[in-house]
Formats: sequence, structure tokens, C-alpha cells
Amino acid sequence: MMSIEKALAAEAECPACHRHKHTPREEAELRQLKNRLNRMVGQLGGIARMLDENRYCGDILIQIAAVERALQSFGYIILQEHMQTCMVEDILAGRRESVDEVVDLIKKLK
Repeated sequence: MMSIEKALAAEAECPACHRHKHTPREEAELRQLKNRLNRMVGQLGGIARMLDENRYCGDILIQIAAVERALQSFGYIILQEHMQTCMVEDILAGRRESVDEVVDLIKKLK
């Protein structure tokens, strides 16, 4: 499994592989998103420790479900932001294909 750091480094090596938002996120919003993400990383570390401690499977599954819910919620926050900024900008600029893109994104979040 690839660590977050390795995944980010691999992404940085391929600038053509990713796009950037036209409207930057506000500092407070960015801080909140990173705090949520860091909590999930902490939860995943907790699951790893539970495995090392040979903890009860049911307890581990409960923690996995909590991380899944947190990640799902995080995804919906990002989707909402995308629809309120990127998608609106695209539609106002006449790029109607962003509607198809957001439909595909919603399907991927399920």
C-alpha cells in the first residue's frame, strides 16, 4: 500500500496529471478541510495500532466504519464546494460539460 506522502510525491512528479481550481479556497476553509483530513489519518493510524495490538475484529470494524463515514462526509463537502465554485464558473463560461462531470463525480462518491 502506498503512503500518503508517496502518493503526493508521485502526483507532484506529473503536473499534467492534475488540474487546479480557478478560485482558491479561503484560508479558514482550507484549514477546516485539512483538520478533518488529519483526523481521518489519525483514525487510520489508530486502526493500524489496533491490528498491532491484536484487538477484537468487531472493534476494528467499528473504527473502519467511522473512517468510511468521515471520508464520505469529507467527499460531500468537497463536492458541494466544487458545485458552488468550479461548476458555476464553468457554466457561466459556457462549459456545459461540467454538468456531466459532476454527475460522474456523484456516482463515484456512492
